[in-house]
Amino acid sequence: MATGNWLLIFAMALTVAAVGTPLMRRVALRAGVLDQPTARKVHTTPVPLLGGIAIYAGVMAALIFYHDRQEIVQVAGIVVGATWVSLTGVWDDRSGLGASAKLLAQVVAAAILIASGIQVKLPVPAWLNLLLTVTWVVGITNAFNLLDNMDGLSSGVAAVAAAYFLLLAALSGQYLVGSFAAALLGASLGFWVYNFNPARIFMGDAGSLFLGFLMAVLGIKLRFPTNVPWVTWMVPILVLGVPIFDTTLVFVSRLRRGKNPLTTPGKDHVSHRLVQLGWTRREAVLLLYLVGCALGGVAIFVSVATVRAAYAIAACVGLAALVALVWLERTAPPPSSILDKPP
Repeated sequence: MATGNWLLIFAMALTVAAVGTPLMRRVALRAGVLDQPTARKVHTTPVPLLGGIAIYAGVMAALIFYHDRQEIVQVAGIVVGATWVSLTGVWDDRSGLGASAKLLAQVVAAAILIASGIQVKLPVPAWLNLLLTVTWVVGITNAFNLLDNMDGLSSGVAAVAAAYFLLLAALSGQYLVGSFAAALLGASLGFWVYNFNPARIFMGDAGSLFLGFLMAVLGIKLRFPTNVPWVTWMVPILVLGVPIFDTTLVFVSRLRRGKNPLTTPGKDHVSHRLVQLGWTRREAVLLLYLVGCALGGVAIFVSVATVRAAYAIAACVGLAALVALVWLERTAPPPSSILDKPP
């Protein structure tokens, strides 16, 4: 029964996002909500924003097929928090918000989740679980915001991650996670059709913050009754490995150069460096899709692995990530003239 509902949720989200995206494109053009080209961006002509509203509408419309009332309080908390961060993104797309204001809004969204009963539940002190919850929500929300730097990248990576969350939910019988994952998968794909290179519309902060927030929620809610928390905590990190690695690379790169990682824009992301190494933009984005798929496959294996096997795999993945970070920093460093450009 759950599978049938998930198919309905996926189809509704896909349809609403696919129909709503070109409509929001027209609205953005008429309202003048455009992403203007600058030296730190890859597009050369103004591109309409507000595609994130179509993603939001797709997810919310799909929830009419959600029928489990046992977790209705948590569902309400997710919807309120996601709506809050999406509205923050719309405001930022339209008028511009400072980094501090966006960060505060994300902390408020995390507090809404905690108030509804959604938080990290590791076998550690309660205060540490609360701190981990806020850090995870704010971190993943911003990671998808930072990842939205090339046509089709954030929406495609979100679709890949949502697909793996859906599969993991199906394997462990988690209806809430599966429902939101199916909605995110459908909405991301419905928007992705218009966002893949050459993009006709961008999701803007309204979409990237919304996607990141919901991905963080799915990572917290995912449970594995047949395994131990000291293993399963790695699963959402692996599924979301691409945005986490990109954010880590950006932070390390900017801190090494004495720049504020939250307020300094620049072409210093993984995608930009791959293009600098000779890949086309499409090839760079497709490669990151493949990396996301590979990490999702590893996450599924880890979810059923023993403690020893899981940590051996995690060590290998961590070492590979470290090598990749150092190699990209040395082989394709960001152009300082681009990194120093003001927002």
